[in-house]
Amino acid sequence: MNAIAIDFSGIILMLALGLRHGLDPDHIALIDGLTLRFNETKPSLAKWVGTLFATGHGLVVTVIAVLVSLFSQQFKLPEWFFNIAEWVPVFLLLLVGTLNLKALIMPGNYSVFGWKLSLLPKSLKNSVNPFSVILIGILFATVFDTATQAAAWGYAASAKGGTLGALIMGLIFSAGMIATDTVDGRILHSILNRTKDQAAILNYRKWIGWAIVIISFTVAGYKIISTFFPSIQLSNTTNSLIGLGFMLFIVAIYSVTIIKNFKLQRN
Repeated sequence: MNAIAIDFSGIILMLALGLRHGLDPDHIALIDGLTLRFNETKPSLAKWVGTLFATGHGLVVTVIAVLVSLFSQQFKLPEWFFNIAEWVPVFLLLLVGTLNLKALIMPGNYSVFGWKLSLLPKSLKNSVNPFSVILIGILFATVFDTATQAAAWGYAASAKGGTLGALIMGLIFSAGMIATDTVDGRILHSILNRTKDQAAILNYRKWIGWAIVIISFTVAGYKIISTFFPSIQLSNTTNSLIGLGFMLFIVAIYSVTIIKNFKLQRN
């Protein structure tokens, strides 16, 4: 793994990684479910679900990166650790993409699938306390794939920037993730408050499901193909633009849903 320098390219890379991580299927599934429940019980907090979740999540990611940076000055992480950090997310993306695709083509109502949700206690998932959302974000960050990635980034950042570099990169990554998850939560909250048409809400969730399938298979497929054919590896700038494209795709889904609902109300 190449060292992440504290320069403009390194900052852009970590910001792009944060934006893309915010589109993680498990994030979308969690924010989708909690926003729906908070909208019924505590509407004033519903629009902040994504922000609260990502804040807790980003806090742990940053702490892990800093701790690993501190310890990396005393020992060297083995190469297999970085291989795990790179390939476990690929396997999970393929799993989540496949399960969401299966749910989309099956008849009946669709809900976004995220494998980490099954690990949460029922009492925590059903809580409407804002601190419970932060706690869920913290717990999500301790799951294997996120923790190993954070550790790898912390180790790489410390190679040139030391502990301060790991801290800065962790905060930048968290900022990107918070931005994406905040937009996701507010989009769903806005739809829920602008339309009472359950068909429109279900249609939005299905579009989000297809976005998850596309993102999961695209990211996993690129990683697999670029491993065997290094010549097709994209630059950091291109990866950033692709991440922005995914984000705009989500916003486009929201816009189309709102426009359709507005036309129905006028008719």
